[in-house]
Amino acid sequence: MFRSQYDTDVTVWSPQGRLLQVEYAMEAVKQGSACLGIVGKDGVVLAALKRQPNELSGYQKKLLKIDDHMTIAVAGLNADARTLAKLMRTECLNHRYVYGAPLQGSHLVLDIADRYQRCTQMYVRRPYGVGLLVGCVDATGPHLFETCPSGNYNEYVAVAIGARAQSAKTYLEKHSESFKTTPVEDLCKHALQALAGCVAGEKELDAASASLAVISADGTSRIIEDGAVQKYLDTVEVDKAAAQTESMAVDDAGGDGDVAM
Repeated sequence: MFRSQYDTDVTVWSPQGRLLQVEYAMEAVKQGSACLGIVGKDGVVLAALKRQPNELSGYQKKLLKIDDHMTIAVAGLNADARTLAKLMRTECLNHRYVYGAPLQGSHLVLDIADRYQRCTQMYVRRPYGVGLLVGCVDATGPHLFETCPSGNYNEYVAVAIGARAQSAKTYLEKHSESFKTTPVEDLCKHALQALAGCVAGEKELDAASASLAVISADGTSRIIEDGAVQKYLDTVEVDKAAAQTESMAVDDAGGDGDVAM
């Protein structure tokens, strides 16, 4: 039996009980440029690695503002992300118009996950090839959600998706205990340090390819791009240099003690 016999339609099951087109959509997310999110004590920080198709083009935006209290980071097909972002903005506007209050993040994520899932049941549509990280601060506090082309969604303290995201996940897991008490300004530095491990090859993270979004406890959000990111990158470099100097001093002190003995 050939794999291609079962991937021509999203509603066709393989003998192993798999929906191959859904798996292909999830693979598109894994191949997309990396993005991550962190929940802190007074807000949520999202970070994304912008991709440049070629040397003569600009960078694709990976952070999209949905409402004053909500921003998303995307990994996968940008066209699919724009479609979902338009829907999310419409839902937020309708809720504000009817109820005069911002839409709760978990309710919107559930609606989007249902939309994802409907595309896995109908042969007339293909699955969305994009994963979203939804950061929001609502009446219940700061939240970070991840959506998947299969229709699943989860809430996280910190998470990374996209190409080479495992490096960022390792960093986030190592420092996850401290995030709950960390202000958003320091979370921005953590986010950039984690994102630096997702850069391809010998390249380094710079202000042109990195972008940040901060959703604060007061229900406001801002996207930090281009030159505004540079000050955070400079702070990260200073912290790294200070940590290396301290480590060398400790090693030297240990070596002197061995000689004295």
